Amino acid sequence: MSRAAHLAELSEKHKLLDRRIEQELSRPGASDVEIQRLKRAKLRLKEEIVKMEDKVAARH
Repeated sequence: MSRAAHLAELSEKHKLLDRRIEQELSRPGASDVEIQRLKRAKLRLKEEIVKMEDKVAARH
């Protein structure tokens, strides 16, 4: 898998997590534990995306 494809995949997963967080927040009786778990997963993805972008930028 190319770096560009991997970045695109990570970005898509990040967007999906964002939607899942919004869905959970809009649900009555939303689980704070689940929301925090989703937010941590989203943050880990964002950190991975930034690392990959930094590597690509450093090569140019």
